[in-house]
Order: sequence, then C-alpha cells, then structure tokens
Amino acid sequence: MQHLHDLNASDLSGLSPETVAALAQQMLAHIQQQAQQIERQAHEIKFRDAKLEKVMFELARLKAWKFDARTEAMNAEQRRLFEETMAEDEASLQAQLEQLQSKSPAKQAQEEGDKPPRKPRRQKLPEHLRRLDHVHEPSDTHCPSPHCGRPMVRVGEDISEQLDIVPAEFFVHRHIYGKWACRCCQCLVQEPAVPQIIDGGIMAAGLIAHTLTSHFVDHLPYYRLETINARSGVHTPRSTLAQTSGRAGAALEPLYDAQRRFVLQSKVLHADETPVAMLDPGRGKTKRAYIWAYARGAFDPLPGVVYEFCLGRGAQYPIAFLQGSDGFGAHTPWSGTLVRDEYSAYDNVVAAHADRIAAGCFAHARRHFHELGKSGTSEVATEALRRIATIYRAERQFGELAGQDRLRLRESVTRPLWEELHVWLQLERARVPDGGATAKALSYSLNAWTALTRNLVDGDVPVDNNHLENRIRPWAMGRRAWLFAGSELAGQRAAIVMSLVQSARLCGHDPHAYLKDVLERLPTHLNSRIDDLLPHRWQPLT
Repeated sequence: MQHLHDLNASDLSGLSPETVAALAQQMLAHIQQQAQQIERQAHEIKFRDAKLEKVMFELARLKAWKFDARTEAMNAEQRRLFEETMAEDEASLQAQLEQLQSKSPAKQAQEEGDKPPRKPRRQKLPEHLRRLDHVHEPSDTHCPSPHCGRPMVRVGEDISEQLDIVPAEFFVHRHIYGKWACRCCQCLVQEPAVPQIIDGGIMAAGLIAHTLTSHFVDHLPYYRLETINARSGVHTPRSTLAQTSGRAGAALEPLYDAQRRFVLQSKVLHADETPVAMLDPGRGKTKRAYIWAYARGAFDPLPGVVYEFCLGRGAQYPIAFLQGSDGFGAHTPWSGTLVRDEYSAYDNVVAAHADRIAAGCFAHARRHFHELGKSGTSEVATEALRRIATIYRAERQFGELAGQDRLRLRESVTRPLWEELHVWLQLERARVPDGGATAKALSYSLNAWTALTRNLVDGDVPVDNNHLENRIRPWAMGRRAWLFAGSELAGQRAAIVMSLVQSARLCGHDPHAYLKDVLERLPTHLNSRIDDLLPHRWQPLT
C-alpha cells in the first residue's frame, strides 16, 4: 500500500474500499499529529510570551527602583549593596530577555533603526598585571577560494583581554641549615637561625601579614579565615590565627609608639571617638568601650592616623594621650589647634594646656540643619544648607594650595560668606522661640562660632573634621564583623594594627605589602631607626 505522502490525485480512482479505509485512517492519524504539534507550539508561544511579559515588567520595575527618590535616603552601605544587587538583577534579566527574543544583536539593531549596538565602556586593565597570551590562528592559512589556494599574509590582529585570578596559594619555606664538622678538631659550624617575628612560629611573615590584613582591613572574623584557608587544604585553627595576630600586635607596639609621636608632632590635630563593644566575662555580657582617633591635619603633606582603645569617653583619656612621650619616660604635651566636634569633653582637653586652640566642625553644624530639613517644610533649614554649600564650594578650590595662599583666598572669598551667614543666623535665632528644633540648630552654630571660623585665622585648619571621620569609619565597619572586642588587651592590639594599616593606606601603600615587609625587617631592625619603618617613610627593599 502506498503511503499518504506518495499519492497523487490520479491514484485515488479505482481504489478498493479496504485501501480507501486504510488511507483515511492514515490521514486521520496525520491530522491528529499535526494538531498536537500546533497545540504544543501554541503552548510554547504562550509560555514564552508570558515569561517575556514578566521579564519586561521586572526590568521596568527595576528601572523605577533605580531612579526612585526613596533611594536617596539610603546610607552609603545600603546604597552600595542596593547598586550591586541592581547590577546583578539587571544583567540576569537582560540575558533572559535576549534568550526569549531569540534574535541576534545585529538583527535587533537593524529593527531599532539600524543603530549599532552600544558597547559598554570599561576601564583599561592595569598594565602591571601579568599577561598570559593565547594565540588563535586559522589551522590553514591558504586562500580558501577554489580558484586561488595561495598562502595568505598576516595583516593584523584583534586583541581582547579578560581579567582572571589564581586563588591564594599557600607554600612552605624550607630553611636548611648545613652542618659542617672538622674531624681533626671535632668542632661543628652551622649558620644561626634566621630571626623571625615569632620565634618558633609556624607562620611566616607573609601569612601573618595576610591574616592581619584580612582581619583588620577586610574585617573577616577568624572563623571565616579558618574556613577560607581550609579550602586550600591548610588547617589554621582560629585559635592559632588569633594567637598569631596577638603576638604580631605586640611586636608592632614599638612602631605604634613611634607613629603616635609622629602624629603628635602636627600643629593641627583632628580628634574623634566612636563606641565599640567589649566582652565583660564577669557579667556574661558586653559593655561599651571607645576608640579614640587622632590624625594629622587634613592639609598636612605627611598624613598619619593613630588610634587608642579606652574603657570610657571621659576627657581624662585624650588628656593623658596628648601628654605625649618620647619613649624614654619623658613627656612633651601636645600643643596646637585641635579640630573636634562640640562634645563637652574636648573643652577640658583644650583647657589642659595653655597653647591649645579649638577648631570646630562645620559638617556637624550642617547636620543639624540637614536633620531639620528632612521634612521639607523648614525654610530656615533650606536657606542654611544653601549658604553652607556656597562656603564648601569655595573651599574645594583651595585644597591644593599652601597654607598662606589658602588663608589669603579665604580672606577675600569666604570670609564675606561666613559674615553673611553669621548675621543671618542671629536674625533667624531672634525670630524663633526657644526649645524647638530650629532654635537648637541655630544655637549650635552660634555658640560654636569662634571655633567654626578658626579656619579664617589659620590657613592650615580645615572647615570640618571629615578628614578624621573617614579614617574612623573602618572601625564602624569592623565592629559589625567582629561584634565585640574580647578584652581590653585585644582592643589595644587592634588599635596598634589599625593605626599602622590605615596610615599605610593614607600614604598610598598596599597594607599587606607594608606589613609583610615590616614584619620581616623588625627582628633585626635597630630601635634607634624605628622611624624608618613608619608608613610615611617606608620604602620597600629592592
């Protein structure tokens, strides 16, 4: 019997009833098969359209969130996490959209008005990175034309670069000390052991530096470091990591003392404090301790910062710290201009020495008006923020100048703005009743006016304390990862390491490279030349 596809119209005449019945059954099965296929395709199209609609909706909602005014209320950390998540989601949705549309980029560009697809602009990969070349050439370099077949000539090349990484590699230093004996004299000669930062320790300086950097710069708790190292087949118990960090912190203490003396040599000093939790084993709870931070002036060409872990927030802590020490028991109290906020303890710090002068923080004054203006209904806050912004715009132009040049321009450019602001603050304060938020914001600036305008007398004094607030931010990030300091000694060791690594970052150094080199050199370095290892003077060995 012929197949249904092989029949012509002339073949249908003269067929037997049995043959016609068989062909009809075959045709019916074919029609059912076609109907099932059409139904399946229709279902697939319907599913794809529904998914396409969902992806388009998600993309539209993502863009709405991206430019929503409510995102402006996020803090820096929230916004960074939000932007990273947005980038991930948008890339995922765009990939799904391209798969659903099933169109090549060239065809899409043609349908959208023959516009070539936009390529994302990305930063060039750093030149210092090692390059591993992969050469891709045709297997046959003869002309593919059947009428030619001659050898072709290489006329150029296209180069694309991708960034890759080799995970942290652990390796072992083998120190082999040869033994040499004289058979006649029965004497033995052998090189002494190489001095190490931790005698008999299993960790070399590079791994110690990596542990300190991971914990105090990248804010990784020791239990996470233990897990990360275990992925490379290396067992480093968290107790070992903690003990090594403790011993390294103790070894770095002489360098910390030198850094403290260096910071206190500055005639303009920033001061601030931030709370940290400390474990109180006696009560089974945590109690509040404080990190006090001090930094050289924002315009100082030699930057530096130093931290001190203290059990409280009283004035006695900064007073004692600013007494200074030369390392031999003698004290030289610090004197100069102290840039700080209006916390009352600083009044006692300034009063503790006759040659200390207070400078205020304009950013703190601005925050009072910013808080006041959050409702959007305060005309006083709006006008105050506008006037403050004008002063800040002028100050940004003076950042790279010398102190005397900056003072001269402040005299002609910003002093009139400060005077106008002062008059306006006094007028507004006279109009508003006592006790309200507006009166509080105005009074803060008026009461601190002498300190706020110290920058108009000294060109090396900045208008705010933001320089140090940025240096103290790592502690706020770290305490979320560490949760609390285990003890007062642990807090002091953290202050030692953080003082050095944050100062190294201020000087443009890689914290790991700095710590590794310092830890290798400290065991044999002369104490009289300890200042050579400070971040602002450090030079790696060539």
